[in-house]
Amino acid sequence: METYLLILLCLAAFAAGFIDAIVGGGGLIQTPAGLILLPNLPVSTVIGTLKIPAFSGTSFAAYQYLKKVNLNWRLLFIMMGLAVPAAFLGSTLLTYVSNDFMKPLLLFVLSLLAVYTYAKKNFGQQLTQTISDSKRLLHAVLISFIVGFYDGFIGPGTGSFFVVAFISLMGFDFLHASANAKMVNLATNFGSICLFMFKGKIIWTIALPMAASNAIGGWLGAKLAINKGNGFIRIFFLVVVVGTLLRFAYDIFWKS
Repeated sequence: METYLLILLCLAAFAAGFIDAIVGGGGLIQTPAGLILLPNLPVSTVIGTLKIPAFSGTSFAAYQYLKKVNLNWRLLFIMMGLAVPAAFLGSTLLTYVSNDFMKPLLLFVLSLLAVYTYAKKNFGQQLTQTISDSKRLLHAVLISFIVGFYDGFIGPGTGSFFVVAFISLMGFDFLHASANAKMVNLATNFGSICLFMFKGKIIWTIALPMAASNAIGGWLGAKLAINKGNGFIRIFFLVVVVGTLLRFAYDIFWKS
C-alpha cells in the first residue's frame, strides 16, 4: 500500500487512542478512517485489523490507570472472563448478519444519555457506596455480557457504554469508571481478536504500525485524564457521546 495511506491510518490511530483512553469512543475515528482509506479490503478484514491497535492503545491506557486508581480485582477478573466469550459471540454473529438494524435504537438511547449527562451535573462526580455486593456482582455480569457482545457485534462507543454502565449501575465516578472500562475493554478486544485471527482477517503490516501509534495516544490520553479528574472526563464524555450520535445519525439517515 502507499506510504501516505499508512501515515494517515497511524495518525487516526493516535487520535483514537488518545480519545479512547479518556472516556472511550476511539472507534469513532479509527473505524471510519480504516473503511475510507482501505476501500478495496473486505469490511471484516478492516475491522479485524483495527482490533490490534485498539487492544494496544487500551493496554497502555490501562497501565496508566492501574498506577493511580484502586480497582476491585476480584470483580474485574469475573467481568473480563465473561467479556471475552461475549465479544467472541458478537464478532461471530457479525460474520453472518448485518448490524444496521441496531443503529436506530442506539441513536435513541444515546440521545437520552447525552441529555441526562448534561442535565445532571453531579453524574459520575463521586463514588457511591450504597450498592450491595450481591447487586454489584449481578450488575457486573450483565455489563460484561451485554456491552461485551455489543463490542464484538457493533463496536463504536463501547468504551462510553462501559463508562456510563459503571457509573449508573456500579456507583463509580468518572475516573474509576474509565479505569475499569479500560480493563474490561481489553477483554472484549481480545475476544474479538481471537475470532478474527481464527478467520485470518488481520493484516499485520497495517495493524502493527497503527498499534504503536494508538499506544502512544492511549498513554498520553490516560495521563491527561488522571491529572485533570472527573470534571474534565465528564466534558470529554459528552463530546464523545455527541460524536457517536452524529455517527449513527449519518449511518441511518444519510447513507440510507
